[in-house]
Formats: sequence, C-alpha cells, structure tokens
Amino acid sequence: MTEHLPVAVLGARGRMGSEAVRAVEAAADLELVAALGSSDPLDSLLSAGARVVVDLTVPDATVGNVSFAVEHGMHAVVGTTGWTDERLTRLETLLAGSPGTGVLIAPNFALGSVLATAFAAAAARYFESVEIVELHHPDKVDAPSGTAVRTARLVAAARAAAGVPQAPDATREMLDGARGAGIDGVPVHSVRLRGLTAHQEVLLGSPGEQLTIRHDSYDRASFMPGVLLGVRSVADHPGLTVGLDGYLDLPTGGAR
Repeated sequence: MTEHLPVAVLGARGRMGSEAVRAVEAAADLELVAALGSSDPLDSLLSAGARVVVDLTVPDATVGNVSFAVEHGMHAVVGTTGWTDERLTRLETLLAGSPGTGVLIAPNFALGSVLATAFAAAAARYFESVEIVELHHPDKVDAPSGTAVRTARLVAAARAAAGVPQAPDATREMLDGARGAGIDGVPVHSVRLRGLTAHQEVLLGSPGEQLTIRHDSYDRASFMPGVLLGVRSVADHPGLTVGLDGYLDLPTGGAR
C-alpha cells in the first residue's frame, strides 16, 4: 500500500486555505490530517502526525506558525506575506538547528506567475526601461504584492549584473505615490479593484519597442498545483527556499 504524506493546513477557513484543504483532500498521495483556524492550538499538529504544514494565515501569525513547525521537525510550505529580510534571516538561523527540515516561502504559487517573473528577469537586461503594475482584489492587505516585490528585486538584480543603467525618468514634479513604490530602483504600481483576483504586468521598453509580460489568475484554484508541488517537494529541499522557482529548473531558483 502506498504511504500517504500527512499534511496540515493552517488558515483552513480562509479563501486560500479552504481551497488548499480541497486540493490536499483530492490528491491521491496526500492525507489531510489537520485543518486549523486561527483559534485552534498548534499542539494538535503533533497529535495529528503532520509532516508538512501549509501556512496560509496572516502576517502576524505566520512567523510563530512556521517556527513551531521547524522546532518540531515538520516541513513548512508558506504562502503568507510579511516575511521581511530580518524574519528570513532569523528563520535561517532556526533551520540551522534542524538540518533535515525544509521551508518553502512562496510569494506566488501560480506556476504561470512564477514563470512570468523568471521571464521578466531574463528580459530586463535588454531594455532601457522597466516598470511593474500589479492588480488585486480590494481585500488584499499588503501593497505592493509579495509577487511584485520579488519580481522587482529579481529584475533589478539581473539589470545590475548586466551593467544596465537606471531607467530614464525626467519627472521632477509629482503627487506623492504618482510614480509608484521604488523597489531597488524599479517602480511598482498597485491597483486594488473589486472583480480582480491576482494579476501582474511587467512593462519593458526601449526606443521603438515595448515588451509586456502579463500573468492573470482568475481563480484561487490556479494556485493549487504550486501548493501541491511545494508539499511534495519540500522534504527534498532542506533549509530555506524563497520562491517556488527554487523547485523548478529556472535561473532565478531560490534567490531572495
């Protein structure tokens, strides 16, 4: 008989969490052993025998949840935002004491989005200008999105490595925020609009041409293949991996 991988979902009553619960339950090789809400005790993960914890909670809770998992030898697949460089460094220190444990922190689980970010980073060195527009539903609590932040950082790193100068911009007078948030020199613009789910455009331009790399998620079901890929792969990648591209054959794999 094939052994099923015991999986727990945290944030199981939220939109992403409930979708993940259904995805895990439908997977023939996985077993949902716990589906916890915000008020449920983490100790129940131990009695349930979870080996992989999927954290789809909120920024205020995710650090404690992932720390609990690592301290008890459980792997973690994380889709929650709020992981600053300082928090990531502290997590790496914690993981050093549990060398067989893996944690994946993914700003986006949609495979198309991960590919679009990698394509944008590859293309960015060949264009004079680059800007990012991310568009989400108005219930999203952070801006810019984690995906946009990661895309901007990878794009900026690729341009710096290739010696591409700062994009031209003659703006001298503007209202606060009119040019977006500057992330490593890349302008990022956030739209919050009812009817949207998760969308991103990377706009690249040079004299006489423009390249637009756009990804659209119309339903949270689009994130589930990436969640399941993370669940099935995290044990094979001990330590911290940032970005689902770290589990794919992509040049950006695992870079912060």
